[in-house]
Amino acid sequence: MYDEYLKKLDEAGKIRNLKERSISCYHNYVAYFLNYVGKDPKELTCQDVRDFLLRKKDEGLKATTLNLYNSSIRFFYKFVLGILWDEILVPRMIKDQPLPVVLTLDEVNLFLDNVEDIKYKAMFATMYSSGMRVSEVIHLHYDDISRSNMQIHVRNTKNRMDRYTILSKKNLDILTRYWFERNRPTGILFPNRFTGEYLTVSTLEQVMRRAIKESGITAKATPHSLRHSFATHLMEQGVDQKYIQTLLGHRDPKSTEVYLHRSNKTIMGIQSPFDREDLKNE
Repeated sequence: MYDEYLKKLDEAGKIRNLKERSISCYHNYVAYFLNYVGKDPKELTCQDVRDFLLRKKDEGLKATTLNLYNSSIRFFYKFVLGILWDEILVPRMIKDQPLPVVLTLDEVNLFLDNVEDIKYKAMFATMYSSGMRVSEVIHLHYDDISRSNMQIHVRNTKNRMDRYTILSKKNLDILTRYWFERNRPTGILFPNRFTGEYLTVSTLEQVMRRAIKESGITAKATPHSLRHSFATHLMEQGVDQKYIQTLLGHRDPKSTEVYLHRSNKTIMGIQSPFDREDLKNE
């Protein structure tokens, strides 16, 4: 019933050079919305979206998911149906902002010690030592590792901005060991051993859950926690926030500021005024 409209949605995404993952996300969310509402798309209004989102919120969906629906349907309304979007009637929901899960250095080492497969050990070590996203590590190629400059060329990033990040000596040692033990891959650095294609994010998530459990670490850590740990530990070392922002590939400095809240203020040398003995009573 809605195939023609969904096809136009896919085309609208392609002509704007959106990533396939984004187009697929828009397609799935809009398809669900259309089937849920059950109206002719020509008769849709912003009130229909408002009613839909309110019902879904009552059903327990989180603000993050509801905002994905909002973005997808807004794109569909604007570029396929030509309907003027009403930001007041259908606002984006305020999201909870929990602090990121950050592992201590001891926990990172303990976790890596419990990753037996050298390929996954190399991938997780790269995430922590270079601050890369899991999707970025998955898409690494052999030529992206620069031993002479001790840098990693990060491609296929979330915001489509290539960047360089640091390559640690310890991580290079692990990568070298992996490379020699696994037939010296010259294309995709961490290929699926069955298909030769890229691994999936879910594969690394499963491996990490198992290793975290075996390590006895109680934190609810995910692969992205290694990136959070990289940034927080750099901040605690006194590295300027703008350099951390560059290494992480953040466009907005506010995305990097969250690590100030998660960092250990004692390590950063910040003392509460309540503990200062030189303060005099007036």
